[in-house]
Amino acid sequence: MKAGDKMPDLLGRDADGNEVRLSQYPDKKIALYFYPKDNTSGCTAQACSLRDSYQQLLDAGYQVIGVSVDSAESHRKFAEKHSLPFPLITDTDHHLVELAGVWGEKSMYGRKYMGTFRTTMIIAPDGTVERVMLPKEIKTKIHADQILGLPQ
Repeated sequence: MKAGDKMPDLLGRDADGNEVRLSQYPDKKIALYFYPKDNTSGCTAQACSLRDSYQQLLDAGYQVIGVSVDSAESHRKFAEKHSLPFPLITDTDHHLVELAGVWGEKSMYGRKYMGTFRTTMIIAPDGTVERVMLPKEIKTKIHADQILGLPQ
C-alpha cells in the first residue's frame, strides 16, 4: 500500500480474538505499525517507545495498533511483559502483511527467509493511507517521536 490507498475497515483480530476495525476509532488517525517479531530487541524498543509516548500520541489524535505474524499467545506475553496499552493484531495467515505489501524475502547473515518489513502506515479517519514510513526511516527507540513529527 502507498499514500492515497484505502485500507479495509477490518484489520484483523487482536491477541484475545476480538476484531480490530478502523471504524472503532472514528476520529483518530491510526498509526498501524508492522513489526517482525515479538520480544526481539528492535521490536521491543519500538513497542516501548510507543508505550512511553502513548498518551502524547492519543492527545495528538492517534491510535496505535501493532501487527506481526506472531501467535495470539506470543502477543499476550509480549504485551504483558512490556505493559503495552495498544492492541496487537495476530496476522498468522499473513493476510494483512501481504495486503499492505510488507511481507517479503529478507536476508540475515547470508540466509534468506520470508518476513515482515518494519513499516508504519498513518491512516486517516476515512481509511486512506496518508503516510508510509519505510524500514530505513524507522528508528525503533524514538519511533513515537517520528510519528509525532518531533525533532530527532
